Amino acid sequence: MLVAAAVCPCPPLLVPAVAAGAAPELDAARTACTDALGVLAAARPDRLVVVGPAEESGRGPWPEGSRGSFRGFGVDLQVRLGRGADGGPEASERMLPPSLAVAAWLLERTGWSDAPIEALGVDEAQEPARCLAAGRDLAGGSDRVALLVMGDASACRSVKAPGYLDERAEPFDAQVARALGAADTAALAAVDPGLARELKVSGRAPWQLLAGAAEHAGLSGALLYDEAPYGVGYLVATWS
Repeated sequence: MLVAAAVCPCPPLLVPAVAAGAAPELDAARTACTDALGVLAAARPDRLVVVGPAEESGRGPWPEGSRGSFRGFGVDLQVRLGRGADGGPEASERMLPPSLAVAAWLLERTGWSDAPIEALGVDEAQEPARCLAAGRDLAGGSDRVALLVMGDASACRSVKAPGYLDERAEPFDAQVARALGAADTAALAAVDPGLARELKVSGRAPWQLLAGAAEHAGLSGALLYDEAPYGVGYLVATWS
């Protein structure tokens, strides 16, 4: 059963070494992510499942000890998912996708040691029904599960955004922010995948997986961060 969830954005710029001189611009987002992970730890889960957008080669599942790298972003920095043993030959050959590498960095930064970790990449194009079903499966057992859900909102909030300015982006992000803040699983389940794709939203599929996992959990939500630096919507929320 799902006992808690944290929703965090997944830009590599969250990692100060990647952001370099621009690092202070996301200090508030990092603080919110740290607070969100504190809520997960307080729930005392039996296991933590990290979920983030990924291409087909990065879906996993990824065991504790799997490694990620930010070398593709110009920084010779590696991270490991949790404190367990190395994830084995297969995991070492397949590095964590960027969204899960950012999650691993956040967990390292906070010194997570509260429960075993595993990670799962979700195809951004996966249909809502499959996302919901995957969430139900994750939370369907008797063990106490916490979710760390990685994903960005729209990338079209300004003319300098990766997707340029789209007038639909701000109301889309506001709708998702309300749903996350209220732990509204029905509203998340109803997010339009076509519109999300047009607005370059990476978090739609992970959010809908969360909606499936939390359908009958009776959790309350809190929105900790809602900003759009660089024209990209970044949201941090907790469900507990």
